[in-house]
Amino acid sequence: MQAVNHLISQFVPESYNLSLILDRASHEAHGHVVISGSSVNGTIALHAKDMAIDHVMLDGQPASHSFGKDDELTIGSSALSPGKHVIEIEYHFTITELAHGMYVSRYKENGVEKELFATQLESHYAREVLPCVDEPEAKAVFTVDITTARGSTVLSNMPATHYEHSNEVTTTYFEPSPRMSSYLLAIAVGEFHKLSRLSTTGVEVNIWAVPTQPATALEYPLEQAIKCIDFYDDYFGVPYPLPKSDHLALPDFGGGAAAMENWGLVTYRQDYLLADPSMTSVESKQMIAKTIAHEISHQWFGNLVTMKWWNDLWLNESFANVMEYIALDHLYPEWQMWLDCSTYENVLALRRDSIDGVQSVQIDVNHPSEIQSIFDGAIVYAKGGRLMRMLHAYVGEEAFRSGLKLYFSRHQYANTTGDDLWNALAETSGKDVVGFMHTWISQPGYPVVSASLADGELTLTQRQFFIGPHQASTRLWPIPLGAQNESIPHTLSEPSLTIPYSDTSLRLNQDDSAHFITHYDKGLFDKLLSDVRSGNLSVLGRAQLLHEQTLLVRGGLLSSDTLIDLLEAYVNEDDEYVWDMMAVAIGELKKFVDTNEAAEHQLRTFVGRLARQQYEQLGWQKKPDESLTRTKLRTTIISCMLYSEDTEVIAEAIRQYRSSSIDQLDPELRGLIISTVVRHDHRPDDIDALIQDYSATINPELQHDICGALTSSRDHDTLLRLIGLLKDTKVIRLQDTVSWFVSLLRNRFSRQEVWDWMRREWPWIGEMYFSEKSYDSFPKYAAMCLMTASQLDEFTAFFTPMRDDPSLTRAIDMGIVDLTARVELIEKDGPAVIARLAQL
Repeated sequence: MQAVNHLISQFVPESYNLSLILDRASHEAHGHVVISGSSVNGTIALHAKDMAIDHVMLDGQPASHSFGKDDELTIGSSALSPGKHVIEIEYHFTITELAHGMYVSRYKENGVEKELFATQLESHYAREVLPCVDEPEAKAVFTVDITTARGSTVLSNMPATHYEHSNEVTTTYFEPSPRMSSYLLAIAVGEFHKLSRLSTTGVEVNIWAVPTQPATALEYPLEQAIKCIDFYDDYFGVPYPLPKSDHLALPDFGGGAAAMENWGLVTYRQDYLLADPSMTSVESKQMIAKTIAHEISHQWFGNLVTMKWWNDLWLNESFANVMEYIALDHLYPEWQMWLDCSTYENVLALRRDSIDGVQSVQIDVNHPSEIQSIFDGAIVYAKGGRLMRMLHAYVGEEAFRSGLKLYFSRHQYANTTGDDLWNALAETSGKDVVGFMHTWISQPGYPVVSASLADGELTLTQRQFFIGPHQASTRLWPIPLGAQNESIPHTLSEPSLTIPYSDTSLRLNQDDSAHFITHYDKGLFDKLLSDVRSGNLSVLGRAQLLHEQTLLVRGGLLSSDTLIDLLEAYVNEDDEYVWDMMAVAIGELKKFVDTNEAAEHQLRTFVGRLARQQYEQLGWQKKPDESLTRTKLRTTIISCMLYSEDTEVIAEAIRQYRSSSIDQLDPELRGLIISTVVRHDHRPDDIDALIQDYSATINPELQHDICGALTSSRDHDTLLRLIGLLKDTKVIRLQDTVSWFVSLLRNRFSRQEVWDWMRREWPWIGEMYFSEKSYDSFPKYAAMCLMTASQLDEFTAFFTPMRDDPSLTRAIDMGIVDLTARVELIEKDGPAVIARLAQL
């Protein structure tokens, strides 16, 4: 695709004085902006989209304007001289129903529908709110005032300085911002309440929500936000740069994201910020803490120092990803955050990064239409964070922190590329960080290291690991081997090496920080498996070994039936994080029994046998002084027992549902209990009540549980009814449609019907999601959930004509590879898996 012109090469803004008058009744916004800046070459071009320009002044004189391609608004004549200029523009626009630019968010209070306005300007939606140079490098000072109906709370990046009241309206004036990129500008207008406290250094921290959310739900996020600001103040050695830190929970939040790091006014989906103490599970509280830690780290890495262009998006997101774990590992060591990272982030990264055609962490972006397609959470966030952790291990904690301090002090309020970070870390560590990281950041994929021991010699070989069809690859990486034996080199950079080796055991990548997997030969693997059985392998080692074996199976290096024997070695497992990986391995086996009732029964029985011991120890009730990991393990174990269709466990779940209201169920088990009733004790009035509860509740986690439960139904009429609700935005918000769609895809009883719905309703999907980051979620998740050769043919036929859309190209191409690999694996390994299950 032809590269878009970077307008900062023509005009460099210095400041924006923005005044907006917002009409709550008509959803019209009238704007007046004064822009000061310098013309580089005698032209002035700004970005403006979906707005009407009413009047333009240039240096105090009326000026012409014209619209061109790529949202360009050209001001004045070609005879304009280079140098400083002041542009004054009056304009108006309609506040959108879609969750970008400035949009409407709705909620109900005592049965009455209420509205608020909010902005979502990342990646290139600031141009929908004001004419500006809408590029990360075009940092400028924003001074904002907002006029709206009296009684509204108005928030922006900076504290309010004063208010002016006139008739029925109030104008709120805000302090000037620091120099910042346009996508970080934020405005919110509505009825909000807050909980506030000061950080150790005097930063005012506020948690905001609509009035229907209880004040108690604001206490936990306030505690986390203050702890994170205090931690980063110390860790980065640069104080939080603003006087206040607002965190706002919004009923509607677009783009499939959890939150947006607007400087000084972070906005969130409600379920990623609010924590009602009586309704929120341990896992959700940890997810909320991770999200807050992620977004607050952005206030330095992304906001204070910002990428020059979107090809360095990873500079923002990869760093914030690793920092959420560094911060919470320090604040809550008992949470074992690096185990959490290994069993969540690493799984996402390794699975996605094994598909041919995957993007590299650093990728060229030529046009704004490509930007939404690069927000691939498994790569830019999870893989990028994994690479940052690998770098942290490579340079060491002291050099890492010192390098960050140098980076922030050197580049604050400016823009950077990846090399600026590498150079700072190289200075503090004395290591070749540039040479080490370029290969990992710029190359897609990762290596599998094959390890074989014979006649006292160990041979290590690296090659790129793939799942599914792929082109031949000769890529190499400098791999930190992380072996337990000092006789093994620290790094493998060549294709292969052979060394004398007298030990009988081997374990590579011991802390699971380096981005590769290991294929051990039979002798080395059997020794590790013996260590699993005897309890001599660490929790991390047990989880890592199990996950890497599932990848080797998917990549065709092992047969899928070997997972059954592997899982048997874990029958005495009692750690939650290892059980997470056991659940992943069980999930790999489920696809082979979808159409074989006898084999499915055998797999269910096998899973019940694996979980029985822990179920009998844990039961249904939390024990006094029980650890968080045991509490979370109970959820996994009961889920496995329910999958096994143990009649007593099913009966207990139904009993708890029938004897209590759903908002009084244990939040750790609530979703499982409701799902059991939907699947095993189906009554039409239950479905009616759950849909009504979903619409009525203000609790986002309860909504999530109801969604998961309803979409697990096996009743054809119920599933068709749910599919019919996917377009009903009065029941399912647009931000949640993708979650319902994916949940229905995962259910084999509704998979074909919802896949047919997606193809039939594609025009509606395009209308609602085309400009959002979640647009490519439809082909991506369809490819991840479909199972059959006929569905592969349907996927290819439907999406191939759309490959010219740059926001879909990668998702379509990778989807075909991913789905082809799954179909081929089921056909190849299915008979062996079914035969092995029959022997149990």
